[in-house]
Amino acid sequence: MGQTIAEKIFTAHLRDTPTPDNMVLDIDVVMCHEITTPIAIMDLMEKGMDRVFDPDKIKAVIDHVTPPKDSKTATQAKIMREWARRHQIRDFFDIGRNGVCHALFPEKGFIRPGNTVIMGDSHTCTHGAFGAFAAGVGTTDLEVGILKGVCAFRKPKSMKIEITGELPPGVFAKDIILHIISRLTVNGATDHIMEFRGPVVDAMDMSSRMTLCNMAVEAGATSGICLPDKVTAQYLWPFIRENYDSVDAAVDDFRKWHSDPDAVYEQTLTFEISNLEPQVTYGFKPDHVKGIKEMAGTRVDQVYIGSCTNGRIEDIRAAASILKGRKIADSVRGILTPATPAIYSQALDEGLIKIFMDSGFCVLNPTCGACLGMSSGVLAEGEVCASTTNRNFNGRMGKGGMVHLMSPLTAAAAAVTGELTDPRQFLN
Repeated sequence: MGQTIAEKIFTAHLRDTPTPDNMVLDIDVVMCHEITTPIAIMDLMEKGMDRVFDPDKIKAVIDHVTPPKDSKTATQAKIMREWARRHQIRDFFDIGRNGVCHALFPEKGFIRPGNTVIMGDSHTCTHGAFGAFAAGVGTTDLEVGILKGVCAFRKPKSMKIEITGELPPGVFAKDIILHIISRLTVNGATDHIMEFRGPVVDAMDMSSRMTLCNMAVEAGATSGICLPDKVTAQYLWPFIRENYDSVDAAVDDFRKWHSDPDAVYEQTLTFEISNLEPQVTYGFKPDHVKGIKEMAGTRVDQVYIGSCTNGRIEDIRAAASILKGRKIADSVRGILTPATPAIYSQALDEGLIKIFMDSGFCVLNPTCGACLGMSSGVLAEGEVCASTTNRNFNGRMGKGGMVHLMSPLTAAAAAVTGELTDPRQFLN
C-alpha cells in the first residue's frame, strides 16, 4: 500500500511510537514568536531546563506587537531577545529586521520539502505549501520541541482536496480557500491533513499555495500541504543551489515526497472553481461565507491589507491594481502592512507604496498586531473591517467589531467605495 506525503514525512522522522496511534517525530524547524514563546521560556527556566536542542534549528521573531505598545509587550520582546542571545540563536529577527513569521521564515529559505515544523501558532500550517508537515502546537509541546527537538502527533489522516477548472478573473487563492471552508465547515477537517491537489494548485505560485495552506486550520485541519514541484524549487533555488546541479534535479529529488498513486485517503473532495465569484465572510466563523454579490453594499469603516495570509508582494500588487489613480472613500480608514521588510522594499521599488499612500492608505511596518486586535488597527465597538486576514471571530480585531474576510482585490474595492463591492467591476 502506498503512502501519502504526510505518511512519508512521518515515517522519515519517526523517533518513537508510544501507542499505535501516537508518533513522536524529530523536528527540523522550531519556530518561535514573542506571544507564545516567552511563556515556554520562563517555564523552562523555572524548571532549571533553560536549554535548546539545536540553536541552528530554532527560528525566532518579534512580530505581533512591533514596536512594543506598552511595558507588557516590551517585556515579552525582551524575554525573547535575551533568550536568543543566551543560546546563540543566530536566526533571531528583532525589530527592524523582523516580519510576519509565516512570511518571513519561508522568505529566508528555512522551510524545505519533507521538513517537520512546529510553532506555538495555529497558522504554522502555512509552511505546508512547501511540501512540509507544519503544525501549530501548545505551550507544553513547544517547550519539549525547544528542549529536545521532538513532538508527538497522532498517526496522520489525510484528506485530498482536488481543485479543478480555470481560475476566473478577479478570483484568488483566498476566495478558493474560503469557498472550501464554507463547504467543509470549521470542523470538517478536524485531525486531518488537507492535501491540496489538482491543476489549479499546480498553476499557483508559492504565495497562493501559502494562502491555501494558511487557512487549512480554519477547517479544523492539523495542517495543509502541497506536493513540492518546480514552482517550489524555483522559489527555494537561492537557498538550495549548492545542493543540486539544476532546478530540474531538485524537482526530481522532491518527488520522493509525493504521495503514491495508491495512497489511501480518509476522504477525497473535488472543487470545480471555474464559476467561482469573489468570496466574503459574513458572520463570526470562517465557514460563514457568501459570494460578493450577496454581500455587496455592506458598509465598512476600515480596510486592512496584510497578515500571514495576504501580506505578500503578489497581494499588494493585486490591491494596487484597483487603487491606482483612485482615492479611498472618505468614510474608510485604509491600512497596509507589508508582511516583511523585503516585501516592503520591493513594494517601494515598484511604486506600490506610493499608490497606496496617494489613495489615502496608512502604510505600517510589518506586524501581526491588527489581525488579533492587539495593535495597529484595532476596531472600536460597532465598527466593520474588510480584512485580508484569516479569522473573523467575534471581537477578533477589537471588542464589538465585525470582520469580513476577503482577498486583497476585494478589500481594495471596498476601500474605494466604502462598502463591500464586487472587485471585478474595476478590472480592465
